Amino acid sequence: MRNATLGSEGPEIGVIGLGCMGMTWAYDPQSRDDETSIGVIRQALDLGVTLIDTADIYGPYSNEEVVGAALAGPHRERAVLATKVGLVPGSGTERVVRNGRPEHVRQAIDASLRRLGTDHVDLYQLHRVDPEVPIEETWGALAEAVEAGKARRIGLSEVGVEEIKRAQAVHPVASVQSELSLWTRDALAEVLPYTEAEGIAFLPFSPLGRGFLTGSISSFDELPADDFRRSLPRFQQDALKANLALVERVGAVAERVGGTPAQVALAWVLAQGRYVLPIPGTRTPRYLVDNAAAAELVLSAADLAELDALPAPTGGRY
Repeated sequence: MRNATLGSEGPEIGVIGLGCMGMTWAYDPQSRDDETSIGVIRQALDLGVTLIDTADIYGPYSNEEVVGAALAGPHRERAVLATKVGLVPGSGTERVVRNGRPEHVRQAIDASLRRLGTDHVDLYQLHRVDPEVPIEETWGALAEAVEAGKARRIGLSEVGVEEIKRAQAVHPVASVQSELSLWTRDALAEVLPYTEAEGIAFLPFSPLGRGFLTGSISSFDELPADDFRRSLPRFQQDALKANLALVERVGAVAERVGGTPAQVALAWVLAQGRYVLPIPGTRTPRYLVDNAAAAELVLSAADLAELDALPAPTGGRY
């Protein structure tokens, strides 16, 4: 796989990374298979997919354990390991809640390192900003992890430009992780232009529209009973039927260029900027190979223009 740098100052990584959330959480967790997931992570490294992204909340906590098992021994040296802090299990109707208190960050990094079986992570990210805690205080605690050698660099997730600037005033921001795909383009307006200008890596999560843009989902009823996409507006039956028109048009481009819909969707994301490095998630070996091959797919200006012209999806993100 061709490589790029994690922003202007970061290490060299494959231009496509691997999101690990679905290996233990959110997407049909009852079919969890740790042995297969460990194999997929190691296969990713063999393919040049070196950015491995997890979070303490995924599972909760068990995702880091699976990633740690996969990266045991010599595999750790081959990976650029990223995890996140700032979300904790909720109660009642709140599945997760935000916790950006500095004391929580200090405890969480040590717990993550234990689960991951390593003495440092390459990227430690604030999963969500806690509205009850000034970002400067939370970010300062993440910066302490860098000073202590527990993290090589730190990043943000789902933030606006003003929040990035406030964090930058405390410590350099290495990356910003937000949703970006052919059906979620909010970041293109302000956040992505800012990160590109500042040399900050932009890590799109769900670059395949939570699997929808691959063409593998045609009905709400196909989603497993415990799959959290059942709660998302875009996957409700009427919205899903309307959104299939987007998938058909992506499929038409894929047929023309000799790729798969997933590869076209990822190639479009890669084309959005020099430091844009998508992290599609999968726990299936053949999907991993398909995603990795998107790094070599070249879309023409006409292809990109056609994809740019796709209409907005029916339904909100959440």
